[in-house]
Amino acid sequence: MFVDSHCHLDRLKQNSEELSQTLAFARQRGVEHFLCVSVSVKDYPQMLSTVSGFDDVSVSCGVHPLHQEDACDYETLLAAASSDKVVAIGETGLDYFYSEDTREVQIQSFIDHIKVANETGKPLIIHTRDAREDTIALLKQYKAEHTIGVLHCFTEDLPMAKAAMELGFYISISGIVTFKSAAELQAVTKAIPLDRLLIETDSPWLAPVPHRGKPNQPGYVVEVAEFIAELRGITVAELAAATTANFYRLFSAIKANG
Repeated sequence: MFVDSHCHLDRLKQNSEELSQTLAFARQRGVEHFLCVSVSVKDYPQMLSTVSGFDDVSVSCGVHPLHQEDACDYETLLAAASSDKVVAIGETGLDYFYSEDTREVQIQSFIDHIKVANETGKPLIIHTRDAREDTIALLKQYKAEHTIGVLHCFTEDLPMAKAAMELGFYISISGIVTFKSAAELQAVTKAIPLDRLLIETDSPWLAPVPHRGKPNQPGYVVEVAEFIAELRGITVAELAAATTANFYRLFSAIKANG
């Protein structure tokens, strides 16, 4: 069985019936759980409402680094993220590729998210792009010893992956790995220890080959798994078993919540 460790079901622009069909298609393909990831605390209540009828969907709470217009203070974030329904903090992080001009605001938001993760004991979901040194430095400076998480939709280099794993983090690979232009990412994905690897869609974006150019959906995590399994020379079943076990180990509140 597979899991989609990172998707944005509230951003699929589907009504409730269409979303039900989308998740049913994923389940038919062997996807047993979905983590719907927040990009804005302001939009979190609506996101929760969208997925509340699905027992196999869990949620995170946080502010994406490219959504700083929706930034909130530490206390507001802590109050929202402390809910038992929330299994992770984020997505948070730093993106200097698209929004270098908001660097200082991003950094403060990232620090607040790390502190909330420390306070709640929930893992971090981190988006990082063109901010390798600052991302690792801030984690080293602010995270508690027990705080772990994942660098999602990873597109950085192997040294950064190793630095994150040394801090207890997992590395999640999206459909980007299937792109012809992703030779470096493919090499990194092959080198990541299997017990630190997660898979995701980041849907509705970044559909894997052969669906590239179409809206992405959680069921397409199977194509991500198939590509990585072939890349690593293992069976799809082995890849699925490892990444699913890693998912539940990291997001342990999912099993605890039943």
